[in-house]
Amino acid sequence: MKSFLLIWVNLLLSFFAFGQHHMSGSKDTAQKRLPFYTKIGNREIYHLYIGDTTVNYTGKSRPAMAINGSIPAPTLTFTEGDTAEIYVHNDMMMETSIHWHGLILPNRYDGVSYLTTSPVKAGETHLYKFPLVQNGTYWYHSHTMTQQQSGMYGAFIIHKKQPSAVKDYTLLLSDWTDENPEQVQRSLHNATDWYAIRKGSTQNYLEAIKEGHFKTKVANEWKRMLAMDVSDVFYDRFFSNGKPENTAPQFKAGDQVRLHVVNGSSSTYFWLNYAGGKITVVANDGEDVEPVKVDRLIIAVAETYDVLVTMPHDGSYEFLATPEDRTKYTSLWLGTGTQHKAKHLPRLKYFEGMKMMNGMMSMNGDMKEMDGMVMTNQVMDMNTVMYPEITGDADTTAHHKDSTAKMADMPGMDMGGSKSADLVTLNYNMLKSVKATTLPKGPTKLLRFNLTGNMNRYVWTINNKTVSESDKILIRGGENVRIILYNNTMMRHPMHLHGHYFRVLNGQGEYAPLKNTLDIMPMERDTIEFRATESGDWFFHCHILYHMMSGMGRIFSYENSPPNPEIPDPASAIKKIYADDQHFYAAAKVGLESNGSDGNAAIANTRWKLSTLWHLGINSRDGYESETMIGRYFGRMQWLYAYGGFDYHYKKDSEQEKNLFGQISNKNNRKTVVAGLAYTLPMLLVADARIDGNGKLRFQLSRDDIPLTSRLRFTLMGNTDKEYAAGFRYIFTKYFSLSTHYDSDMGLGGGLTLTY
Repeated sequence: MKSFLLIWVNLLLSFFAFGQHHMSGSKDTAQKRLPFYTKIGNREIYHLYIGDTTVNYTGKSRPAMAINGSIPAPTLTFTEGDTAEIYVHNDMMMETSIHWHGLILPNRYDGVSYLTTSPVKAGETHLYKFPLVQNGTYWYHSHTMTQQQSGMYGAFIIHKKQPSAVKDYTLLLSDWTDENPEQVQRSLHNATDWYAIRKGSTQNYLEAIKEGHFKTKVANEWKRMLAMDVSDVFYDRFFSNGKPENTAPQFKAGDQVRLHVVNGSSSTYFWLNYAGGKITVVANDGEDVEPVKVDRLIIAVAETYDVLVTMPHDGSYEFLATPEDRTKYTSLWLGTGTQHKAKHLPRLKYFEGMKMMNGMMSMNGDMKEMDGMVMTNQVMDMNTVMYPEITGDADTTAHHKDSTAKMADMPGMDMGGSKSADLVTLNYNMLKSVKATTLPKGPTKLLRFNLTGNMNRYVWTINNKTVSESDKILIRGGENVRIILYNNTMMRHPMHLHGHYFRVLNGQGEYAPLKNTLDIMPMERDTIEFRATESGDWFFHCHILYHMMSGMGRIFSYENSPPNPEIPDPASAIKKIYADDQHFYAAAKVGLESNGSDGNAAIANTRWKLSTLWHLGINSRDGYESETMIGRYFGRMQWLYAYGGFDYHYKKDSEQEKNLFGQISNKNNRKTVVAGLAYTLPMLLVADARIDGNGKLRFQLSRDDIPLTSRLRFTLMGNTDKEYAAGFRYIFTKYFSLSTHYDSDMGLGGGLTLTY
């Protein structure tokens, strides 16, 4: 009787929701939750409740977002050919969304708010209903702001109609920060090196001298580059299904296990290796491939892999996932009994990576393309020079014998010794589809995308334009779209296409693998292609969350598409999409020292900045000065900044003096408009030339935060008004530093500096 009533309840609910698509929620309905899963015929029905929660992963309570009370969200399992009916109930006080990553489905259910699907407003329920036309390992996550980082992600498994006899297990990898993700994003845009301090990767001058890389450090800054790194954010924890270490005790000696591995992190690549022997890769991004055995593989953000591992004997075997920056790790232990550890990865040799990048980077910020070297499909990992397990210790002199030996001929490249010349690492050229994937004949649309950006201001673009600065890319149904991607940045980028599979042209001919997310390494040139078979607008973007929010993406738009009922006002909706990369971020640095206060505050976005600075002496005779400017950055590397504003300077009893140009420098009571240009020179010195409303010129050279040690920074400034300053800052926390400086107007002082 209970099951009969349950079926009727679900039928009535499904009918109502299918007709309305949105339902107003209430506290009462939120408390009376419907069953998580029900199957009626070929309809597989899930109810997902999104709510705020509090977690404690590090000894500190932190706010988070959970689905059905859990992080990660529950794994959703289906059978190919059935219909998914998923009710998303928003119990939060803000809007949200769910994107079904990798699924082929009607455009209106793709789950990108304001582009394909209406946002799920606070208190509302949204029905996603679509046929399951594929099988494999996929996942789902919020596509609203930075909600994914707060816990909104889960695995989505579609089984084949014929069940497999192989035992399986779903492993969802993720990253966690105790910081508010919005603050992480703000900090990245303000070029803080706090995360490098936490990771021990500042590559400061003292460290460079100790390791014999002083010239490497100078050459790096001569080319106006910041410290070498392979990831942006310091993470407090890495998780296997929500735990730093997880267990799967059900497996025994002789068992072969199919692991459905999902990288649900916001910005972390993971190296995968297994204590029990080789890893056999059998599927990627949900699509089967010819089995290939490897010792290890790297799984990009948003990728999925199905791999087979074998339990060789009794005991517990570690399946190890190590973040690319190797700061920590997360493990899944298969089986019970004596633990057999996988080989843990040693610390990266950052100065070797810096030396490599010095050779790869031109003075204008472009990556050099080396004669005779074709970088494609992960075959040549430029970061290999940093891997001690491959190249040996820094003092080893033997030469590495594997396929990356050609890299030793590149400027700045010294492969060093080889400890594991026979180590087999997966790359995309090894992937071969089990079925022919050739596109039907038809007209071809060729697109060239250069992945561009810079770390100094944390700007990420395609062809030096963000999503909001670009037009939609029009495509026609029935044509083949071919994209040649070149990575002209120093970071890897996992590029994801919504609602489609694309072929990766990797030399496998008709059997080129199908993927929906492509990892493209620095200097690589990869080619992908897909058949335009859908309608509507579809997002193509870097899946590192903070790169996507910065604007690294494009929108593919099918011509002559019917109106999307989910987007009743497309003109207004697209403005909300564009707002993500147009966002302004605040920053401030305030010195509170015995001689007064020096400080600055600003709000800035991708191109524009509004700033103010001040010098306030502790004594009235020291006077005060303020400058308020608005300006715009130019160029891909944004080394040029043009600005205008107002300067006010007052110093009691100040004598008029001439500047170095012979002009009168009136510091007694100066009120004037100002216009100027600032340009970042080699060694990251900023040259600032300006003219004020009285025709007076000023030229200034300055540099902030030269990294002397991991936490000690040095700042200097001098200009043609005969003003100069120099100081030290010792960083204790992200927001607090001890500081001291000498200023030509204010004298010597010491105290605190607050940084936001």
